[in-house]
Amino acid sequence: ALERAGVLFKIADIIDKHQDELAELETLNGGKPLREAKYDIADTANCFRYYAGLITKPSGQTVDVPAPSVSSIVREPIGVCGQIVPWNYPLLMSAWKLAPALAAGNTCILKPSEYTPLTAMRLAELLQEVGLPEGVVNIVTGAGPTVGMPLAESKLVDKIAFTGSVRTGKIIAQAALGNLKKVTLELGGKSPMIVFKDFDLDTAVDYALFAIYCNAGQVCSAGSRMIVEESIYDDFVKKMAERAKKIRVGPGMDSDTEMGPLVSEQQMNTVLNFIDIGKKEGARLVTGGERLEGEKYGKGFYIGPTIFADVKPDMRVVQEEIFGPVVVVQKFKDEEHAIEMANNCD
Repeated sequence: ALERAGVLFKIADIIDKHQDELAELETLNGGKPLREAKYDIADTANCFRYYAGLITKPSGQTVDVPAPSVSSIVREPIGVCGQIVPWNYPLLMSAWKLAPALAAGNTCILKPSEYTPLTAMRLAELLQEVGLPEGVVNIVTGAGPTVGMPLAESKLVDKIAFTGSVRTGKIIAQAALGNLKKVTLELGGKSPMIVFKDFDLDTAVDYALFAIYCNAGQVCSAGSRMIVEESIYDDFVKKMAERAKKIRVGPGMDSDTEMGPLVSEQQMNTVLNFIDIGKKEGARLVTGGERLEGEKYGKGFYIGPTIFADVKPDMRVVQEEIFGPVVVVQKFKDEEHAIEMANNCD
């Protein structure tokens, strides 16, 4: 246990040492603003450090049972852990899966997204530098159907952990039935944020902007549904739109950039399709809603910060995860109504 803890502390230290390099690699690979990437890499090191500290904590448990029997619970490694991570937080999500699995004494097979594999490949080199035994962490690259599915189906894998869409999560869970492997799924969301009239409006707008436009909305816990008390609804929408228009959108390596591009053309087209659906459903487009083009944006996949108001609960833009810089704003009458609206989503 002490040896494992020492290795994880070394991994944290070497990630700290290469923080700038890893942040630039993440920005160049996925378009994320450099300032956000630096936070991600710092969190990655802290994740390894946290689980290193847990390794030496007692985990056994004895349960009282009638004599002469003795019942004890001992924590043991599961075995081989297959780990599939997405492109929105490529290195941090890898740490969330690798660090606890390694702390518990497992071996790992990590599959990064085919869109953003570079930081994982660099991590593999750093793991060799700190002396992690060969074969403890294995990194395989490729698309989900050709690499992820065989990992989920394999009877040589004892545990599968997946972060991504609900649709793919269902497929992963089904594939894991072959040998009844343990499954951990972190899937999508349509998170509500409720704003009451007695809260400071400017502060609420600040948090709302961060919640949806951080990482260009490519976050499973993004605050993509604003539920606002009707007496302040119009003022809230107006202020949020005014501030959203001032967000500096641009290349991730530009120090002035506050929101970067979407990760791929496919993701951009998915978001633009949802925006078209919102318009057709009758939602009021307050700001944004278009691809940003011009010399500054080049061939990048940029969409301006987008706000829909006057939406109805059954609209697809209200019910379905968009995974982009698009927020819908709803109004409520009282607390009971707000909670009902917040829960009215799959």
